[in-house]
Amino acid sequence: MDERGERGEGGGGGGGGEKVERVDERDRVVAVVGRAEAVRRGWPHRIAVTVCRDREGRILVQRRAGHLDRFPGHYEAMSGGAVAVGETYGEAAARELVEELGVRAPVRFVVKFLSRGGLSPHWLAVHEAVLSEAPDPDPDEVAWHGWLSESELLRAVREDPFTPDTREALGRYFAAVDRAGRT
Repeated sequence: MDERGERGEGGGGGGGGEKVERVDERDRVVAVVGRAEAVRRGWPHRIAVTVCRDREGRILVQRRAGHLDRFPGHYEAMSGGAVAVGETYGEAAARELVEELGVRAPVRFVVKFLSRGGLSPHWLAVHEAVLSEAPDPDPDEVAWHGWLSESELLRAVREDPFTPDTREALGRYFAAVDRAGRT
């Protein structure tokens, strides 16, 4: 699968708030809806995330702020969020790096899959970025952040509360990276 997904004709809006593209089981757009409505009704939509590495290959881990609606206080090994209407997965991944971490970095598509974990089904595109500058997370979204080696991260995922997507997304990310011959 490619990272962009197929674009179809959008339907009417609905649901208020942040607008997303409701997509089908093959990641084709069927309507434009409010994200809250998509989650509430279990409609697939698009999410883009990025695994951030430093030059030593360590992976950035964050703890979500305690007041957030979705998974407060849980850890994540990816930064990201909903893909806006008309936006590609890559554009969303790059935008979310700026919004959540205050950094600009080229993002590289790694893998995309239909995730049924978490709050509702969604197409999840996982990207990778090597950060050359220190992240400056939005304190409204990120309570803590630090760098972990792959082995430290895998141990933490087994022992600590991570968001539901993290386990599956990291598994697919590491499998794709291994297939491509990178570490």
